[in-house]
Amino acid sequence: MHRTLIVARMRPGDAPGVAQVFADSDMSDLPHIVGVTRRTLFAFHDLYFHLVEADDDIAPNLYRARSHPLYQDVNTRLAEFISPFDPGWREPKDAMAVPFYSWTPADGPVTGDVTRPNLGGVR
Repeated sequence: MHRTLIVARMRPGDAPGVAQVFADSDMSDLPHIVGVTRRTLFAFHDLYFHLVEADDDIAPNLYRARSHPLYQDVNTRLAEFISPFDPGWREPKDAMAVPFYSWTPADGPVTGDVTRPNLGGVR
């Protein structure tokens, strides 16, 4: 199981609009193209958290999908509601949170260096 957490800004009243964008998208082939098996959206004050779960890392498929019309539609529609957390945002990885601790009963604690973009062992 691979998880990706995307962090951005969203006005609290825009959550229904964002949910509709993803409801429409999730009925298309886009989740299959990217490899998404589950999506959960969270709002906290003016923050937006988008948890994407997949069997494998979605980054390679996500980058390939950026030129697909379904991806471009979602991206265009979300631009009305979502703005980057970091004004220096240039690409999707700039909005992805970096895991630095994980725990499961089977594996116990797994830690990583939050200063490195790819932590390898942290799930």
